Amino acid sequence: MKIVIIGGTGLIGRPLVGLLRAEGHEVVVASPSTGIDALTGAGLAQALTDAAVMVDVSNAPSFEDAAALAFFRGTTTNLLEAARNAGLRHVVALSVVGTDRLQASGYFRAKLVQEQLITAGGIPYTIVRATQFFEFLSTIADAYTRDSAVYLPQIALQPVAAADVSALLAEIATAAPIGGIIEVAGPERAPLAEFTASWLGARDDPRRINVTAERDYFGAPANDCSLVPDENSRIAPTRFDEWLAARAAESAA
Repeated sequence: MKIVIIGGTGLIGRPLVGLLRAEGHEVVVASPSTGIDALTGAGLAQALTDAAVMVDVSNAPSFEDAAALAFFRGTTTNLLEAARNAGLRHVVALSVVGTDRLQASGYFRAKLVQEQLITAGGIPYTIVRATQFFEFLSTIADAYTRDSAVYLPQIALQPVAAADVSALLAEIATAAPIGGIIEVAGPERAPLAEFTASWLGARDDPRRINVTAERDYFGAPANDCSLVPDENSRIAPTRFDEWLAARAAESAA
């Protein structure tokens, strides 16, 4: 079938494109760099002609509240209109575990708007909420660094490998829409500080970890349940230590 990947050049999109093409599907890589812009609508109608499925794995270029809202509201509105006009059978969108619990964050408010638009959009859909990616630990460590230390809140994490999320999306894109939300997480749950310390150690990063009394995530109140999945989630196979070892081997090659 013909499948259009919105954000097809990014961390999740690039491997997703490869997986679907390996299965024999016709895949359109949609991003501004390929002349298809979901925010302006440029190129969408042509890209979706004769398509059966659209998968949106795009992300806002800024986490600032107003910018994130403008991006997700604008792109989702345009994508749904184009999808209806093209008669798509299935819209798949990538969201984040904890979106509904972290509404003090402008970014998560914007993600919830995206989900609500899709739910009310009149097109068969599946929303996939993933936990934080292993790959995002670098951004987390940098964001919480002051001087030569990383000051992290006391919250739990159950992160997942981006490649595992791409694999699940490839499976869902070729299945029937469920009209609801699927959550996916990695196999291990631990304090955020433990994952971050392992990541820093694997990179020989000298920054020390300090766990603070704060319980927030990028400014939004959070607890040990905020960023972890419910009991019915899909559990991805890749363990964090396996992922770290693979990254080290890639760097050494």
